[in-house]
Amino acid sequence: MKGWTGRLLRVDLSARRARAEEIPAGVLRDYLGGRGLGAHLLYASGRHRLDPLAAEAAFVVATGPLTGTRAPTASRTSCTALSPLTGTLFDANSGGFFGIRLKRAGYDALWVEGAADAPVVVVVDPDGVRFDPASDLWGMGNRAVRAALRDRYGPKAAVLTVGPAGETGSRLANVAHGERFFGRGGLGAVLGAKRVKALVVRGDGPVEVADPEGFGFVVGECRKWLAAHPITSRGLPGFGTAVLMNVVNAVGALPARNFRQSRFERAEAVSGEALREVTTGRKACPGCPIACGRRVSLDGREVQGPEFETLWSFGADLGLADLEAVIRLNLLCNDLGLDTISAGATLAAARELWEEGVLDFDPLEGGPADVAGLLEEMARAEGPGELLRHGSDHLARTLGRPGAAMTVKGMELPAYDPRGCQGQGLAYATSNRGGCHLRSYMVAPEILATPKRVDRFAWSGKAGLVIVQQNLNAAVDSLVLCRFTGFALSEGYYARLVRAATGWDLDGQELLTVGERIYTVERLANLDRGLGRDHDTLPRRLLDEPVPDGPSAGHTVRLEPMLDEYYRFRGWDEGGRPTARKLARLGLAEPEAADV
Repeated sequence: MKGWTGRLLRVDLSARRARAEEIPAGVLRDYLGGRGLGAHLLYASGRHRLDPLAAEAAFVVATGPLTGTRAPTASRTSCTALSPLTGTLFDANSGGFFGIRLKRAGYDALWVEGAADAPVVVVVDPDGVRFDPASDLWGMGNRAVRAALRDRYGPKAAVLTVGPAGETGSRLANVAHGERFFGRGGLGAVLGAKRVKALVVRGDGPVEVADPEGFGFVVGECRKWLAAHPITSRGLPGFGTAVLMNVVNAVGALPARNFRQSRFERAEAVSGEALREVTTGRKACPGCPIACGRRVSLDGREVQGPEFETLWSFGADLGLADLEAVIRLNLLCNDLGLDTISAGATLAAARELWEEGVLDFDPLEGGPADVAGLLEEMARAEGPGELLRHGSDHLARTLGRPGAAMTVKGMELPAYDPRGCQGQGLAYATSNRGGCHLRSYMVAPEILATPKRVDRFAWSGKAGLVIVQQNLNAAVDSLVLCRFTGFALSEGYYARLVRAATGWDLDGQELLTVGERIYTVERLANLDRGLGRDHDTLPRRLLDEPVPDGPSAGHTVRLEPMLDEYYRFRGWDEGGRPTARKLARLGLAEPEAADV
């Protein structure tokens, strides 16, 4: 089977044993890999019904049919688990070498269940699986752990690690993949609960494709399109993701001070243009021609630069305009293993609660140095950080003010105010992993005018655009490729890559159907966990409080009519449940008949 190994490695930490299993070809055809394969494995096994931190809960690392090939951005790896933050089925992906090494070791996916009786490093290589003691690494930050693992296993070993936040079970804990992250949803806490400090994989076997000549031709065409599109050839390479700061602020869609405003008067100070002044170089994931990452100068050293969302969460959302402070806080969160979006947004909610006299301390008192101290306490479950370490929803509900949490399904919203882009509001509300801009990025047509401009304040017809993006993005996440390729490539090009890699007769329409099947399985899992229409909503502030001033002044999100239209277009009933007819068309069983 070209493009695949057809094998899953199942690891049981409690029993300290592992075995390889065959993955049926039909499953790979129906779900591709990555996010789709992870969702299928958890749903079909019934593990989606468990407590996210239960020992029996699974953590799945999955590759795609293009992983390890020359396809642009094909170095990404996907992780799937139940989210401690949202309670939903959850996935995240990032660039790096782990997926490549896993496939070269002979596996398409790694399933981890159980819990070790002491901290461990799980080592996977073509000879088998080892459980190495890791008590000496427990408590270390991600940078120190990476260095120790490099010494212990060599430079060709690829590693995933958790920082102190994952060890203490913070719902904001991420999983580090070198200097990239599976950032959101608290997936680091899932590994921490299993006492896994790191996953290590080594492998150098070949990755073969079905049609090498045809595959090389399509790869060349894809690279030409990426080199021709202004966003992937100039915007992202020139400024990184921070190129968005001034653009989004100019149209009044940049949330400031916990979404109480939609413009930040000092956005320029934390913009892509400002970051460019301290940039020393670009940083690309393996095999990526876009290179959106930044290296920046700090204290005479070259360090990792922050992404747009981090510049927003520790800048505009806190009302701070200190670029150097954001760079330092970004590095600190990365070392502690904290998601920067949720961490900054939680501090913003805390600041609002302090201003209202509900919280008895000011999280910004003392400036960036004290913010850094509070982040340390959040990660290590100490002092005032104990109250903030599970995110803004937990904080606001604990203090009796749930309206202060700018979250969807418990996860903090990112850097776009949907009152200035109605379709993005629907995308947030219907995101099956919570407050997220990646399930459907309506900012592209509503603000960036790509592939073409649509009226950002109109609501009618937005459901169709959101659904197409959600389906296509589910498929791209399952390949597993970077979303930025979507600015330049259509579903037809993705399908041609899959066809040349696997030999399957697959076209763009079938790829979209696969994406819809994945989205529907995720929906079924969430419905089974009690998340339905009542959870497809937005914070009351965005529904009831008009933007006070600026280009989006006077607008709120008109969610209900968009949601009715969305369910109808999806083929779901009024409660947001897929109909029997829809399930049959996607080849899915009724929930009661699912193989559990």
